[in-house]
Amino acid sequence: MKNPFSKKNNCTQCEAKFSNHEELVAHVRHEHHKTIVKCQKCGQEFIHEKDRLHHARKEHEEEMRERSRRESYPEEYKTQDRVDKFRERFSDKL
Repeated sequence: MKNPFSKKNNCTQCEAKFSNHEELVAHVRHEHHKTIVKCQKCGQEFIHEKDRLHHARKEHEEEMRERSRRESYPEEYKTQDRVDKFRERFSDKL
């Protein structure tokens, strides 16, 4: 059985322990007046930016991969197409 009071949900500012992540975030916001960072995709809240980044890489990895694929960009942004259009304006004839 999984321990509900794992180190993962302990407050780093004091000795408080929580059974889930949401309770920890509420505690930090209320007791320590810390700024909470939100995931832009799903709205989940995190205490540290590093935790949000880890979440984004893990949970939204497929979407991030799609954004980085070359095929997802419009034709006018492809480098070779831009070079070819630029070359059309010049000729080798003198």
